[in-house]
Amino acid sequence: MKNQDITVLRVLHLQGPNIWTYRPVLEVWLDIGAFEQAPSHQLDGFNDRLLAWLPGLAEHRCGVGEPGGFVQRLAEGTWIGHVLEHVVLEVQSLAGMRTGFGKTRQTAEGSGIYKMAFRTRNESVGRAALDGGRALVLAAVRDEPFDVAGLVETLTEMVDNLCLGPSTAAIIDAASSRRIPSIRLTDGNLVQLGHGRYQRRIWTAETDRTSAIAEYISSDKDLTKRLLASCGVPIPQGEPVDSAESAWVAAQDIGLPVVVKPVDGNHGRGVSLDLREREHIEAAYEVARRHGSGVLVERFVTGNEHRLLVVGGQVVAAGRGELAMVVGDGASTVLQLVDAQLNTDPRRGHGDDFPLNRIHVDLDAAIRLELARQGHTPDSIPQDGERVLIQRNGNVAIDCTDAVHPEVAARAVLATRVVGLDIAGVDLVAEDISRPLEEQGGAIVEINAGPGLLMHLKPAIGTPRPVGEAIIAHLFPEGAQARMPVVGVVGLHGTTEVANLMAWLLGLAGEQVGLASADGLFIGRRRVGVRSAVNFEDGQRVLMNRTVSAAVIESDTLAILREGLPYDRCAVAVITGVGGAEGLGEFYVRDNDQVFDVLRTAVDVVLPDGAAVLNADDPRAVAMTPLCDGAVLLFARSDQSPALQAHLAAGGRGVFARDGRVFLASGAQVERLDALGALVPGGADTADSATVLAVVAAGWALGLDPELIAAGIETFEAAHAASLPGAPALRRHDA
Repeated sequence: MKNQDITVLRVLHLQGPNIWTYRPVLEVWLDIGAFEQAPSHQLDGFNDRLLAWLPGLAEHRCGVGEPGGFVQRLAEGTWIGHVLEHVVLEVQSLAGMRTGFGKTRQTAEGSGIYKMAFRTRNESVGRAALDGGRALVLAAVRDEPFDVAGLVETLTEMVDNLCLGPSTAAIIDAASSRRIPSIRLTDGNLVQLGHGRYQRRIWTAETDRTSAIAEYISSDKDLTKRLLASCGVPIPQGEPVDSAESAWVAAQDIGLPVVVKPVDGNHGRGVSLDLREREHIEAAYEVARRHGSGVLVERFVTGNEHRLLVVGGQVVAAGRGELAMVVGDGASTVLQLVDAQLNTDPRRGHGDDFPLNRIHVDLDAAIRLELARQGHTPDSIPQDGERVLIQRNGNVAIDCTDAVHPEVAARAVLATRVVGLDIAGVDLVAEDISRPLEEQGGAIVEINAGPGLLMHLKPAIGTPRPVGEAIIAHLFPEGAQARMPVVGVVGLHGTTEVANLMAWLLGLAGEQVGLASADGLFIGRRRVGVRSAVNFEDGQRVLMNRTVSAAVIESDTLAILREGLPYDRCAVAVITGVGGAEGLGEFYVRDNDQVFDVLRTAVDVVLPDGAAVLNADDPRAVAMTPLCDGAVLLFARSDQSPALQAHLAAGGRGVFARDGRVFLASGAQVERLDALGALVPGGADTADSATVLAVVAAGWALGLDPELIAAGIETFEAAHAASLPGAPALRRHDA
């Protein structure tokens, strides 16, 4: 078969809700060429090769709705674009990126032209998966070799470098379960939760409530201990030293055995425990000095290492450490034993996805010192059955949350409050975490800002703890507001006028309004962008602004097709009309029915307690009524509108004009908005009546007082005429 190729015509990153799904996707336009005449079951050996390379495809449900659905589709015959969709999802999954959503649809542009959309959490990873997946599929068709492991390794490295770490992702997932939106502010782990003035920010397990002073205190272990001691928190006696000789002197004063560690180190680096000999203490000083700005010698506390996670004044998780040891076989070196017995543990690895770090004996001076104390080097060969201690600390991976004694929890919370952190990892040593520290000689040894969460999310032994949920509950207590009201405006005509006037009304209601419209970007009455703000970036700027308490965001068919909506959900969606397919041919959108599928996106994202405001004079707009999760308000130029009458008869709400006046109707109850003057008092030289009706309906949906709505509409023109700084204009049309 000639032309066995898959040509990628175009790739779009739809960052917000779009015609496919609520989530970000890559939309790919494909030309599958001759494959249009050769579905999967007609490609000799293709299905077997594909499933041998990617056995996980057998779990894909596809349209059948159960595992094995995609394999069934392969056997029955499916087109190569659909196959590519599933391959791209699977290789992303193998690389550690959760995805799941994918769709492939043929266009009306002729044989072999398809649109494919697939979920990705990072555009670069998604594009690499697309390129690699295409090469894999073609290799399977042509019966050529393909390095699947190499592709997955490349994608995994990209996921590790470009995507949110597991701790941050756990917090984001917890926020999502409570319908709290999130915006990634940098390429790292700085994330905004919520919108506008109601937002909070996190950086992994640090929050905008994490004091810089408290973080500084926690990084200085000696200062931390002095503050804790002043409040009666049990700590090990210790003192800072400035030389190997002074470390030995301090150890004698404190009493052997001792611990030598950096004053401001982290992750257990440079820490040497249970030191009893002068040469070991002096050697440990040099190790600690290389990992911090100073060295601390303190009493060695007998017991197990523990990490308690304190969030908002509560212990929400606890883990216990274990000694890392190897057993000699009389033939292997210590280095070989570590690689065979410890580093093969699936819990160990590089990066945030592993609760335990891979052990590098040859690179870790503290481990070499521990070995020297036992008479070994990395190249030593322990006797058969000999147990060799490799690492005493840094191996917290056993959940013990349910065993924590209330007195121990109280001490950990007190220690966190003394330092001033809202979220902290409290390191303590105790023989038994179910007994008070004082009665067993236990002690709190460190307080850590920005603690890792993975040990609690994926413990080696025990129950995973919902620490992401605990952090979200700390930032957004039950009943706390995370979203501001967002009004989305889309449609065939008048959207800019509706958006500008809605922003004016919300400002009169006391809100600090962010407006993104074709007239520019406005914060309050200050214009901060002169170009059209009908795009994803400017819409996001409104949501990110910490002064804004309400947002009005205009969008259009082209913006949704190119980027998706700038907001995830809205309180009110205004649809002024459906149509205007002209100029959208490059997106294979040719008629108004296809425009309907695009504009309905705004209605799809209305919150359950929100509303869609639809033009009753446009049948396609009215057809969106059943798509809305919230309420529906219709507006019409006349009370004789059949759609409006049916809606009111069913108990719905609507706004209409009669004799140049505006009326609010709820079922059979009708109220004239007397405060608003004649709707079209001056004929053609007036605001478009449909614009006024849409704005009245949207304001009513938001719960604005009808008199305020009327006053706002009456005063908007005067404000514009007076050229108030930044006041966007209400364009005029024939009534």
